[in-house]
Amino acid sequence: MSFENQELQNIINVDLEKEMKKSYIDYAMSVIVGRALPDVRDGLKPVHRRILYTMYEDGLTSDKPFRKSATTVGAVLGRYHPHGDAAVYDSLVRMAQDFSLRYPMIDGHGNFGSVDGDPPAAYRYTEARMSRLANEMLADIDKETVDFMPNFDERLKEPVVLPSRFPSLLVNGSSGIAVGMATNIPPHNLREVIDGVICLIDNPEADLEMLMEHIKGPDFPTGGIIMGKSGIRSAYATGRGKLIVRCRAEIEEKDNKFRIVVTELPYQVNKARLIENIADHVKDKRIEGISGLRDESDREGMKIVIELKRDANPQVVLNQLYKFTQMQDTFSIIMLALVDNQTQPRVLNLHQILTHYIKFQEQIIVRRTRYDLKKAEARQHILLGLLTALDHIDEVIHIIRTSYDNAKTRLMETFDLSDIQAGAILDMRLARLQGLEREKIQGEYDELCEKIKYYNEVLGDEQLVLKIVKDELIAIRDRYGDERRTAFEPFVDDIDYEDMIEREDCVITRTHLGYIKRQPVSAYRAQRRGGRGITAMTTREEDFVEELFVASTHSYILFFTDRGQVYRLKCYMIPEAGRTAKGTNIVNLLQLRQDEKISAVIHLDEFEEDKYLTMVTRNGTIKRTALMEYNTARKGGVIGILLEDDDELVGVKLTGEDETLLLATKNGRAIRFKVSDVRRMGRPSHGVRGMELRDGDYVIGICNCREGGRLLTVTENGYGKRTEISEYKVQNRGGKGITNYNLTDKTGLVAGVKVVEDEEDIILISSDGVVIRMAASEIPVYSRVTQGVRVMRLEEGVTVVTLARTDHEEPEEDGGDAPDETPDGQSADTAQAVESAEE
Repeated sequence: MSFENQELQNIINVDLEKEMKKSYIDYAMSVIVGRALPDVRDGLKPVHRRILYTMYEDGLTSDKPFRKSATTVGAVLGRYHPHGDAAVYDSLVRMAQDFSLRYPMIDGHGNFGSVDGDPPAAYRYTEARMSRLANEMLADIDKETVDFMPNFDERLKEPVVLPSRFPSLLVNGSSGIAVGMATNIPPHNLREVIDGVICLIDNPEADLEMLMEHIKGPDFPTGGIIMGKSGIRSAYATGRGKLIVRCRAEIEEKDNKFRIVVTELPYQVNKARLIENIADHVKDKRIEGISGLRDESDREGMKIVIELKRDANPQVVLNQLYKFTQMQDTFSIIMLALVDNQTQPRVLNLHQILTHYIKFQEQIIVRRTRYDLKKAEARQHILLGLLTALDHIDEVIHIIRTSYDNAKTRLMETFDLSDIQAGAILDMRLARLQGLEREKIQGEYDELCEKIKYYNEVLGDEQLVLKIVKDELIAIRDRYGDERRTAFEPFVDDIDYEDMIEREDCVITRTHLGYIKRQPVSAYRAQRRGGRGITAMTTREEDFVEELFVASTHSYILFFTDRGQVYRLKCYMIPEAGRTAKGTNIVNLLQLRQDEKISAVIHLDEFEEDKYLTMVTRNGTIKRTALMEYNTARKGGVIGILLEDDDELVGVKLTGEDETLLLATKNGRAIRFKVSDVRRMGRPSHGVRGMELRDGDYVIGICNCREGGRLLTVTENGYGKRTEISEYKVQNRGGKGITNYNLTDKTGLVAGVKVVEDEEDIILISSDGVVIRMAASEIPVYSRVTQGVRVMRLEEGVTVVTLARTDHEEPEEDGGDAPDETPDGQSADTAQAVESAEE
């Protein structure tokens, strides 16, 4: 390209960042204003406004015959909304659904979908017209009450907003997603909202409490029950809030069996999907106690019947349904709407929404009154000319008869008439002019004079305007108002409920198959060492108790799974059960993933800044992470540790900085090292080597080596001993460790370890669910390499599976055999030889 040609080009340098920003903002505002958000004045999005106005233009009001929906869809597309027929028809359908809108704007004839999510029939099959209440949305639109703007091709004019003679934004609500923002306004009861508007008109200084005496909360078309009012108050005060909405369910007894009957669902819940979801939870055993499920809904109303098993607690099953299904749902409120003539989206509180609506209605009344005044004055002007002509009827007739081209001019000059007045006289037939009745004309003229006087009074008195708004709203309320459908029930939140829970120690028992229960620690009376214990839990044949620990009812319980996830519950949230009851399946309390099992549990009263969670895996990996990183109530859990495919989490301890830890293995080895040897890591990390394991061995436990404590080791066959912590020298992390227990066929492998003090009790539990509680001081203190003594007598084939420690309780006199102080083990010389070999 030559230099001369370059000079002829018009090259404009543009900052790409600024151009992109401007273009994106223009696009965003187009979506916000033109499609996604409602106007605070009429509560409608453009597509809904255009549908109603098109039907109004075509005369499809509530008193006219139905017409094919395809007619309306085509007319809306061709005149005002060139965005595709599906968008228009979907909007029209929703405006006709009595389960979507509290007060439908469209009167539909045909299949317009169902609460089961069934789609509507095609628009060539259905028919539609405006509903009676929709007529009020367009009342007086022909009296210049609202502004009009050109349509997309500037061929027609469309209204910027509809007059909306009732507060549609609150009455029917709205939902939509724009660019970077969203709105979700719930529907309300028409009668309550209008009463709230009237309250604000009568008392402009009314506060939220006064308004909520009238507007009690959302009123969903599908009914349901709103739990508590804190979310409503938050939404009305700030424009944002969350509601907990439950279905309406009744527990009925029939043929000595209970059943749950659901007659109303939370708003926008798909009934068919809900039933399918309940069936899936029953199949996965997340919800237990349900024997049958069927839908008995008909034209008379909704009815879902949930049959229960004979031994099921109906209230427990109902609570599970609330927790795991959409029989209890959350409705998030964001009261975002366009204000200032659609130029600014804002989150509005209840007072602001009502204030904007009242100002808009004042404008409607003023503009309508001006229009009526202009029409009345124009008619009065014509009637004045007719009265003048009647006063001079003979001369008027003579002028008309004798004039050919200048009759209007001669009338105007002779009687001082305006062009309009003269034209009105000439437009009348001569015979009628001769027969005019003066009283009739005079009566209409006087009536118009009174109206003009009234119109001027309205335009000059704001209070009179407000009175008109109020009177017309009352008329709409009395004509269309109905009773509330959604009820309210008090809801006890976690804080209030927690205050009602007495603080006491309790025993938490967990089985291999995932059943868990809570009992008062007093349920287990102390016995002598060597006793047979008492039954702690009735388990299925293939199940056994895997873990038992003692915690306060107000403690946090952290559940660690074999896949490294961490879940949190308050202790009192674990259901209390009888001593021999099997308890509740833990999947009903935690949102565990498929095939995920609990492998470790710890409890703590509060989350502290200077504390750590130290975890150990089966393969000897150890990891230390700050406790505060786990201070989250996420129901889906958080990552505790990253694990290799062949590894799993076996133990977790709450530690400080200046402590030592002891790891113990199944084959009787142990290693002790400083906590500080394990560097601090984040939650999603693998950890470092804690202990080098021999072939076939694996870690079974981790202990804090606290001062004044001794290491209690119990074997599978019921043998145990205590050993001084000082016998376990502090080594470097990652070593092979030293001998902890001299295992034989008689003792079996190690079942568990705990650091205990003399002033504490221990609780042992066997694989058949039997528990024994005894004082730790009753178990003799021996060196590391001895066999110990029998601490629990077991039936054949039964093993000790776990142990826990708790506060001391004086034993009953008949509680077991006398202690046997003779150690069931090898000689001191043999023990000394083993120790020398290790060194």
